[in-house]
Amino acid sequence: MLNAVSTQFLHEFCNATVESAGAAAGTRMFNITPPMETKLRQAIMQSDAFLGMIALLPVQQIKGQVVDVGNDGLSTGRAEGRFSVEVGQSGNTYELTKTDSGAHILWETMTQWANSGSKGEWLKMMKNAISRRFALDMLRVGFNGTSIAAITDPVANPLGQDVNKGWLTIVKEKKAAQVLAAATLDPTGATADSYKNLDSLTQDLINTTIAPEHRQDPDLVVIVGSDLVAAEQHRLLQAADTPTEHKAAQQLAKTIAGKKAYTPPFFPPKMIWVTNLKNLQILTQEGTQQRRQENNDDRLRFESNHIRMEGYAVGNLNKFAAIEEVTVAEPQPAA
Repeated sequence: MLNAVSTQFLHEFCNATVESAGAAAGTRMFNITPPMETKLRQAIMQSDAFLGMIALLPVQQIKGQVVDVGNDGLSTGRAEGRFSVEVGQSGNTYELTKTDSGAHILWETMTQWANSGSKGEWLKMMKNAISRRFALDMLRVGFNGTSIAAITDPVANPLGQDVNKGWLTIVKEKKAAQVLAAATLDPTGATADSYKNLDSLTQDLINTTIAPEHRQDPDLVVIVGSDLVAAEQHRLLQAADTPTEHKAAQQLAKTIAGKKAYTPPFFPPKMIWVTNLKNLQILTQEGTQQRRQENNDDRLRFESNHIRMEGYAVGNLNKFAAIEEVTVAEPQPAA
């Protein structure tokens, strides 16, 4: 149950949210104003470090042309008249779909939070339980989404596979050559067509799949699955004989093939991507965002929803390369 302290905290929390939206006191569902959209986008970006590095962009239409927000590629030359290159890629379009993020917090949970700390701590827990949860869902879907179901099934698709089409699915549909199905890591070299380490695999992926004009771009990064990092670190530590080699093994999670490496939440454990982070876009239609909040007396809980038109896009398909599944070869027993 809610005690006096948690009741007061919740009352202030709800009033502040409604007031910032310019809605009447006690309103349960309200549109998010443009200033609130900006604040909400900033709050989502701050909820997870990786979200703050990719591109969360407002758009005006449900369907439209994707714009490459990068600033690389040659834009200097001569022509008859003025020399100019197009910002964006012709034919690379996006499409948004209705997206509803919802969560509820039991009264007894909010009372426990109120008893365990100050109002500031309580507010932090509320925000983490709601905004951070919604923010992480954006990554779940971005990395794992394959389809758009009319009615989603979170039991069968715990990573939001049926909520929306994520970045990999979009690239596979629009430019399939950028995504390779499989590769094998084998430090012994005994497996045919295998790579001895992640460095050689990643460099080959860049050289064969990233467009030539982008292979030397300084903002390229490696996004790598946790299973691959763990296997490679284990191999390096097993073979390390000096402090320098031990340090190299520990640094693996930070750099691969001389490029910054990231292992973000919910990224498939055996997958590897090369791209620049702003190439990964989450698009939300301006003016469509709504919030719903209700202290539900019948169910003894506080309910919150964030409803909007949202979708995913890859700004420059030529600057994205992936391998869907990298297999680590099992060591062969000694003869």
